[in-house]
Amino acid sequence: MWQPHNACCALALTSLGTADQPTGPGKVFLVGTGPGDPGLLTLRAVQLMQTADVVLYDRLVSEDILQLVHDGARMVYVGKQAGYHTRTQAEIHELLLQFAEAGATVVRLKGGDPYVFGRGGEEVQYLQQHG
Repeated sequence: MWQPHNACCALALTSLGTADQPTGPGKVFLVGTGPGDPGLLTLRAVQLMQTADVVLYDRLVSEDILQLVHDGARMVYVGKQAGYHTRTQAEIHELLLQFAEAGATVVRLKGGDPYVFGRGGEEVQYLQQHG
């Protein structure tokens, strides 16, 4: 099984492997939040946010949208801005993969359109290449 290459990924995973959670392949959903108005989200986006085990979100996701995520979800902030990245893109890729391999339903919340300046294509490609 793939192992995280750094402490940030291992730390983020420590509470995921409990007995009441599934093991085996999980799923990753890439969800764009548009301009930040919760009323503009799709029904599917809201459904995923209310059932996800883990949510990785960036700094452009509005507080109003984050409030739609259910209380039991593990929230992982992976925001970036000029000159300061909480996680590298490689670490974000590793987190997505590791949570999915642990059996989690993962929602990757990205402000705006995840494929326009959002590196969504890179994240999908990485996950496809790694199973």
